[in-house]
Amino acid sequence: MFSGSIPALVTPFTAGAVDEDAFRDLVEWQIGEGSSALVPCGTTGETVTLSEAEHTQLVLACVEQAAGRVPVIAGCGSNSTASSLAFMRSAKEAGADAALVVVPYYNRPSQAGIAAHYRTLAEIARLPTIVGIKDATGSLARVTAQRLACGTGFCQLSGNDDMALGFNAMGGVGCISVTANVAPRLCAEFQ
Repeated sequence: MFSGSIPALVTPFTAGAVDEDAFRDLVEWQIGEGSSALVPCGTTGETVTLSEAEHTQLVLACVEQAAGRVPVIAGCGSNSTASSLAFMRSAKEAGADAALVVVPYYNRPSQAGIAAHYRTLAEIARLPTIVGIKDATGSLARVTAQRLACGTGFCQLSGNDDMALGFNAMGGVGCISVTANVAPRLCAEFQ
């Protein structure tokens, strides 16, 4: 479903406000340089500093600018299940192709709490399935274990640029990349 170089887009600001024109230019440049999908409002996109309105604005701008040329995976993570759900609903309304939801941060839930968080998001959002994982653990052994547990159709994307080659050699299919913000063509060619 998703593969290749997928930049976790930075969010440009001017005078303390989101610079939507610069963001749209960034999206256009990324597509022109060969990025295979885009992630607005991930942790690299300063999501914790954005208001809900700015978050919605950026996802919509990304979807509009991409215009179906590449998938948009909207960052919808939060340490709050309710906030993640609101971001997911907004991203769906904007036309995003998928949501990227991080494990809740700061409050550090237990494994049971993490499972409940994702179960709630999947059930309430009526998602047919969880299609993949962005793995930034740094453990290459997990790639093979996840492939064996989830099957070859389960999308495994590296979340670490420095481990992308080894990750793909173990069965991964791409990278949600920070480096692609400054070198998208090289990252696309590498993937």
